[in-house]
Amino acid sequence: MFTKKILIDLDGVLNEYGKDKFNENYIPEIKIGAYEFIEKLSKQAELYLFTSRNLMLATKWLINNNLDKFFKDVTNTKLSSYLYIDDRCICFKGDYCNLFDEIEEFKPWYRK
Repeated sequence: MFTKKILIDLDGVLNEYGKDKFNENYIPEIKIGAYEFIEKLSKQAELYLFTSRNLMLATKWLINNNLDKFFKDVTNTKLSSYLYIDDRCICFKGDYCNLFDEIEEFKPWYRK
């Protein structure tokens, strides 16, 4: 059986990033609903935390929020995956016609 691999970004997806100024030594609290979402998704896919943060700090954050049991690993490498869940991305739809406009108009969900 093929297991789907999903990379999930930390900041802005699993935590309350955006409310506070970025601090490289502190990861904000877990976002409401994140635990339940990850628990459910982990039954359907192999999950990896994808972050540019210090990997040990991110791992401790997972442990402190009891999420570590749902993740196979923490990485800062873009692994070959079924999909990526990130708050700062644009989905490429196969052509470049509107891509520049999407880039210029892009705002993360917490700034809309």
